[in-house]
Amino acid sequence: MFLGTHSPRLDDKGRIILPAKFREELSNGLVLTRGQERCIYVFSQREFERVHEQMREAPISSRQARDYIRVFLSGASDEVPDKQGRVTIPPALRTYAGLDRELAVIGAGARAEIWDAQAWSEYLEEKETTFSETDENELPGIL
Repeated sequence: MFLGTHSPRLDDKGRIILPAKFREELSNGLVLTRGQERCIYVFSQREFERVHEQMREAPISSRQARDYIRVFLSGASDEVPDKQGRVTIPPALRTYAGLDRELAVIGAGARAEIWDAQAWSEYLEEKETTFSETDENELPGIL
């Protein structure tokens, strides 16, 4: 499970050092793809396969499903971290997420997310009030 917030930097070659806590789960390979809110989703190979199987169950007649699957999968890139735990973020994904040098890598349970540090800070500031006001009716079983 991916938890916490980490602050790696993007190097000149477009690589980041994965947080130490995430490396074991991602050591056999990972998939980077477009995430919602202009971040990059990071899945272990196994979790990505599970998500893909769920997508395959969507009816081909659903335009919304087709659109989502196209955007999600066309931006996907499978990567293997090097011995130092570094992974290259493809240029198209760096552009999509507006990544600068300073990053925020957050744990989101079954996946991690890579954000531009400033974008993450702004998102978190905007959502913290809503978070504190969430009640059980909006997220049954969580609170």
